[in-house]
Amino acid sequence: MKIAVLNEAANETRCAAIPETVKKFIALGAEVAVESGAGIAASIADADFEAAGAKLGSRNDTLKGAGVILCIQGPEPQLLKGVDKGALLVGALDPLKRRDLVNAYAAANIDALAMEWMPRITRAQSMDILSSQSNLAGYKAVVDAAAAYGRAFPMMMTAAGTVSPAKVFVMGVGVAGLQAIATAKRLGAQVSATDVRSATKEQIQSLGAKPIFVENVAGIEGEGAGGYATEMSPEYQKAQAELVSSHIAKQDIVVTTALIPGRPAPRLISDAQLATMRPGSVIMDLAAEAGGNVEGAISGERVVKHGVTIIGAANLVRSLAADASALFARNLYNFLSAFWDKEQGRPVLPDDDEIVKGIRLTRDGKVVHERLTAA
Repeated sequence: MKIAVLNEAANETRCAAIPETVKKFIALGAEVAVESGAGIAASIADADFEAAGAKLGSRNDTLKGAGVILCIQGPEPQLLKGVDKGALLVGALDPLKRRDLVNAYAAANIDALAMEWMPRITRAQSMDILSSQSNLAGYKAVVDAAAAYGRAFPMMMTAAGTVSPAKVFVMGVGVAGLQAIATAKRLGAQVSATDVRSATKEQIQSLGAKPIFVENVAGIEGEGAGGYATEMSPEYQKAQAELVSSHIAKQDIVVTTALIPGRPAPRLISDAQLATMRPGSVIMDLAAEAGGNVEGAISGERVVKHGVTIIGAANLVRSLAADASALFARNLYNFLSAFWDKEQGRPVLPDDDEIVKGIRLTRDGKVVHERLTAA
């Protein structure tokens, strides 16, 4: 079985393999081919891949005879010309936004596997690209916010007087939010956080932050399938808006991370709430690419409104390419090795397996995932 690793699109810095995973795939009995230059943006030289046992070459040479193609972003179909029928394409394919690509993969008889749809179950934790990448994004969000903030983070006692600690408020306590809390605490900030899921209160407290929760609206847990948040009732949304309004006016930095899979990002901060914040405050909107949690946020841009800097974060993990690549590549290896059949020398994906059903988009020339066929 030949595993191919290609150069990504021009805007992508990560690589779907690292020398460590190349060695592991070879130990399984696979042949690994890497397109020349695939790891340069992630600080991986071609020589490092060769030293690990990979064969370097052109795109055509890399794809020829490949049974598995590893990617970060789903490549355009014309870049996969000559791929054997039934080859596995494994990566972050963004099926709902790039449905045309999914259809093209099916037409080319490529079995597309969307790793971002990995079920949130125990045995799939090591395969979860959303968690591994979100963890880094939460860290980078606070670092970038600190760089944009015109004051120090920790309390400082000096002969000239005391510098008060920055107040950081994290909205949305998933993987990214938890790492944002932890990073802000390490930098010495005074941290608070909120989420619609009541189960996250203990997680917030365990990191030394103050939980900010609606207490007077009972019976709303906010816990959806797979641990994701769900949309709240109008009563809860109103109560939360009032609570946030009173709290946000006192904050220096706000990090928003709220996302609902397959839906536009929920609006957490309005223009009126922005106007209550102190000039010089910073908001980092990690949901900007999905429409934004903050009114006025623009993906990939910095906007100043009412003296508040709103940073529309656009895939922050690309600025941490080496670490992001390492985690992503290990996720891919953990997935494929879990289904590797030593006798056949390739991964075997049972139709009835929960993980396979969760991520398989196409098979035998057809789109097969129920989230796509039901639309």
